[in-house]
Amino acid sequence: MSTPVAPLNVLLIEDDDIDVENVRRAFKKGNVACSLWVARDGVAGLEMLAGSEYPLARRLVIMDVNLPRKSGIEVLREMRADPNLRDTRVLFLTSSDERGDKEQARALGVSGYMVKPLDFAIFVEMLVSRLTYWAEFVRSDEASAKRD
Repeated sequence: MSTPVAPLNVLLIEDDDIDVENVRRAFKKGNVACSLWVARDGVAGLEMLAGSEYPLARRLVIMDVNLPRKSGIEVLREMRADPNLRDTRVLFLTSSDERGDKEQARALGVSGYMVKPLDFAIFVEMLVSRLTYWAEFVRSDEASAKRD
């Protein structure tokens, strides 16, 4: 019998209430097993990452590129410079299809870049498939770490 997999601890850094609700609905519709925390701007997201409320295990950050107070690119840059946050997986979920944003994100080692589709069904399918992938990927990383 296999050991149950703990849910991902997802931090959503998003300032738009509709997008936050769409992510919640997508998780529910897709039966995604995760715990969800929400920060409404880049500064609050970094504070949550550094604080004790957001668990250290099985982390995945999903954030917009266009955030108040500190952009998603700035948040990712600070995360990569911080030894405690450097390896945290980050998925951009954004309306920005700008080449410059994508290039900066890739240069900073983003785990994924997803442009929000207008159709909710497609949004759910894309988000659920990515989260399913990351849940398995994180589990593989944890298994490797235990063997080392």
